[in-house]
Amino acid sequence: MFEPQPKTRTMKISEVRSGLNTLVNEIYREETRVVVAKSGIPVAALVSIDDLERLDRLDQEREERFKVIDKVREAFRGVPDEEIERETDRILGINQELPQSVSSTRE
Repeated sequence: MFEPQPKTRTMKISEVRSGLNTLVNEIYREETRVVVAKSGIPVAALVSIDDLERLDRLDQEREERFKVIDKVREAFRGVPDEEIERETDRILGINQELPQSVSSTRE
């Protein structure tokens, strides 16, 4: 089920300070997210625990993906970039043709 995203608003730190209790309740109910600005520059955000946990999960997933990329990079250490690009293009070309050849063998 689709849940509407909370609205995001930017507030001065003085506004956040004076309305913190109300803001925390709105954030808890996932009605709002707050970008805190200091001298007009966004410096922090107030978000729900669910948002923070989601961000943590995304960071962890991103880290895992980069570990895979690092392993691939290590496996090809010393191979010129041009050769990797050429071979990748060649393999992708083969893979792009594969569905057509598979479908033609089924007829």
